[in-house]
Amino acid sequence: MVVVATNCVPSSRVFSLSSRPSSFGGKALNLQLRPRSGHRDWGLCKASLIMDPDSFEVGRLIGSYGFMNITSYSGLKQGMDMEYSPADIGRLRVQDVGEGNVKIRLYEGRIAQGPRRGTPVIFKVYPGQQVGGVEADMMAANELNAHASLQSRSKAAICQNIQILLGGFETKTGEQWLAFRNDGKYSAADYAKVASEKMSKYLGEQELWNPFEKDETIKRRRNFVIKLLQGAMRGLAYMHDHDRLHQSLGPASVVLNTMVEKDSAYLVPRLRDLAFSVDVRYSQPEESSRTPSDELWRRASAAGAFTPMEKRAFGIADDIYEAGLLFAYLAFIPFCEPGVMDSLSLRRLLENTFQLDLDAMREYCLADDRLLEAVKFLDLGAGAGWELLQAMLNRDFRKRPIADTVLSHRFVAAKFL
Repeated sequence: MVVVATNCVPSSRVFSLSSRPSSFGGKALNLQLRPRSGHRDWGLCKASLIMDPDSFEVGRLIGSYGFMNITSYSGLKQGMDMEYSPADIGRLRVQDVGEGNVKIRLYEGRIAQGPRRGTPVIFKVYPGQQVGGVEADMMAANELNAHASLQSRSKAAICQNIQILLGGFETKTGEQWLAFRNDGKYSAADYAKVASEKMSKYLGEQELWNPFEKDETIKRRRNFVIKLLQGAMRGLAYMHDHDRLHQSLGPASVVLNTMVEKDSAYLVPRLRDLAFSVDVRYSQPEESSRTPSDELWRRASAAGAFTPMEKRAFGIADDIYEAGLLFAYLAFIPFCEPGVMDSLSLRRLLENTFQLDLDAMREYCLADDRLLEAVKFLDLGAGAGWELLQAMLNRDFRKRPIADTVLSHRFVAAKFL
């Protein structure tokens, strides 16, 4: 059994923890940082993390979210005139899921002392073992190690499209508090929800909506979504270039510094939620059942990937598949009214109903006026969006593009806008 992040998002409703920020007692984070061989900057990275609990002030609770357990994997159901091989079981992911035990809380806060005093932070709180079990500690440790490895370089080399870890601490109750620089508290899922609600308003007032205003709104939305996708893929490309898989990529795992479509020029999407990240260096395969990679390598073997190089390629392609689902989500949800489409319904359409045949799905969507704007968006550049989506969701993991190839594709490069 493995745990992956759901598309649940922090609540937009804010609950007060205290009327003023308060110091939070505890001890230095008791998680083991594992040095990566060949990285001389590792020690500097560890030293730069703030591990003293007295260095932080905790503010209000801003939300919480959970995870879902994957309890089984199955291949796509065989449809009329469609065949697939047993290896598809490893290439395609259709899961039976259940609610996990680990519940994450998010708080606002700031650094209270030292050279970074006043820097706003977002605390990500993992429950102690009594509540979350050993699984919560493993997730916190893995997230800490993932960020430390990605930040163990000069500042000039650190990617701006990945959330920055500043430090953390452990409380007396065993909770693990990770402190991230506050570069925005809203996610891509939050943006899609707001954009969808605006579509409902516009379409409900269609007779009163100025055609020019509608065209400008759709144009700004397309620009914003493409800029969001660009940032997410740059972050993923950086992770893959530095031997890290994300493994829980989705709309809730992309944090935004703005949701204002007019400000797309200033949008900086950042990847977060690296609790399931996997180290894929050739010299250090992680095949223990006590690591996040266990289920990944089982699926890799089922897909015919056995050598370290093949497993690494499978892992990267697995991230690309999830990035393709994120792309599909961003192509549909912001351009549809609420209730017309959601992430689970979209995934079922792609994987079960149309079995990743994007041409067939496009024909289906064309027949539904409620999906028309999404179809028009993917039709840009002579169908460039559908072409890219088909490539990212290819049944054969060996035929999926790498992140850099996605970034250079004419749809993501937005050469037609």
